[in-house]
Amino acid sequence: MKKIFISMTAAVMILCGCGTSGNMNTLGNAVLTDVLTGGQTANGTNAATNTGAAVGNILQSVLGGTSKMTQKGLIGTWTYSKPGCAFTSEQLLAQAGGEIVASEIKTKLQPSFQKVGITSSNTQVTFNQDGTFSAKVAGKNWSGRYTFDEAQSKITMSGILINVNCYAKRNADGIGLLFESSKLLSLLQTMSALSGNQTLQTIGELSKSYDGLRMGFDMK
Repeated sequence: MKKIFISMTAAVMILCGCGTSGNMNTLGNAVLTDVLTGGQTANGTNAATNTGAAVGNILQSVLGGTSKMTQKGLIGTWTYSKPGCAFTSEQLLAQAGGEIVASEIKTKLQPSFQKVGITSSNTQVTFNQDGTFSAKVAGKNWSGRYTFDEAQSKITMSGILINVNCYAKRNADGIGLLFESSKLLSLLQTMSALSGNQTLQTIGELSKSYDGLRMGFDMK
C-alpha cells in the first residue's frame, strides 16, 4: 500500500510540474489533496482511481508518441465521429491545462461544426494504397492525391478544390485528422461557402488561446 501511495504522489507531482500554467497547477493541487485524503468524487468513485486514469491518458492529446500513425494504419475509409484536437508536444498540453482542457476544446468545437453542417453522414475520407484519396466534407466531394510523412505524422492532400496539410493521430477507436487553424478554416470555408461567418471566426479565436493546438476531426 505504501508503494502505491508513493507512486500516486509521484505521478501527481509530475502533473503539477509539467508547466507553469495556473490551470495545470490548480488541477494538480486538487488531485493531490484527494489522493492524500483518500477523498471521493461527486459520483462516489475513488479519487485515486480517477487520478490513475488521468495519468494514463495524459498523452492521448499529443501528436506522435503513443498516438503515432503509420502509413499502413492510415489506409481505409474513415467516418466523422466528433471534433478532435491535439497539441504538438507534452509541454504545450501541460501548459494549456492537460486532458481536461483538451476535452473542453472539443466540446467548444462541437456547435461550430454543427453549424457548418458537418455530420457523420456527410463527412468521411478514404485513403487508398495507391496514394489517392476521396472525401466528403459537409456533403461536398473532394478527391485527389496524398502523401504521408510518417516521421512528422503529416498528410499533404492535393485536390481540385483545395490543397491542405493535416496531421494524423491514432485514437483508441479510429484516427484523428488535425489541422493548423488557418488550414482548417480554409478547408471549412471552401467546403461550406461560409467565408467570414461568425462560426468560423470562433474557431480561429479558439486556436489563438493555446500554443501548438491542432484541431479537426476524430474519425472511426
